[in-house]
Amino acid sequence: MSEDKSLPQEEEERLDNQAESSEGADDTPQASAEPDSGTEDETESAEGDTESEVEQLLRRIEELEAENTELKNQYLRKQADFENFRKRMMREKEESAQFNNQQLLLDLVSVIDDFERAIKSADDSRDYDAFHDGVVIIEKQLTGMLQRKWKLSRFDSAGETFDPQRHEAVATEERDDVPESTVLDEYQKGYTLNERVIRSAKVKVSTKKEEQEEGET
Repeated sequence: MSEDKSLPQEEEERLDNQAESSEGADDTPQASAEPDSGTEDETESAEGDTESEVEQLLRRIEELEAENTELKNQYLRKQADFENFRKRMMREKEESAQFNNQQLLLDLVSVIDDFERAIKSADDSRDYDAFHDGVVIIEKQLTGMLQRKWKLSRFDSAGETFDPQRHEAVATEERDDVPESTVLDEYQKGYTLNERVIRSAKVKVSTKKEEQEEGET
C-alpha cells in the first residue's frame, strides 16, 4: 500500500518542476523585434550627406550656366566691337584714298593760278617776252615746291654714264670723242621721289665706232 501512495507524490513533484521551468522560460528576455537605433542614425546621416552633395552640384551647375552666359555675352560684345572697328577702318581707308592727294592738288591749283595770271597779262600787253619770262619763273616755282614739300626731284643725265636704273636709251650714236655708253642728250628728264627713281630719263647714248676692215677703201 505504501508504494501506491508514493507514485502520485512523485508525479506531483514532476509536475511542479515542469511548472517552474515554464515560469523561468517566460521570465527570459526575448530579442527585440524593433530595429537598432544606431543603424537608423547611420542611414539617416548617409541620406543627409547625399542630399547635401546633390544640392551642391545643382548650385555649381547654376553657377557654371551663369558663367557661360556671361562669357557668351562678352564674346558677342567683343565681336560687335571688332566689326564696328573693321568698318570704321575701311571707311577711313577709303576716305584717305579719296583725299590723300588733297594738299598736293591744292599746291598745283596755286600754280594754275599763276599760269592764268601770266596768260591774262600777255593777252593785255601782247608782250610775249615778258610772258616767256613769267612762264620760266612759274616753272621754277613749281619744281621748287615739288622738291621742297613733296621730295620730288628731277635729275640731269647729259654727260653721265648710262645707268639702266636711271636711264632709258631711246637712241644711240657712234662716237669716238667720248667714252662708250655716255649719255649724249636727254629727251625727257627723269624724276626721283624720296631718292627713289619713279621715272627714268629718256636719253641718247654713245656707242663705240666700228673699226673699218683692212683693205676697205
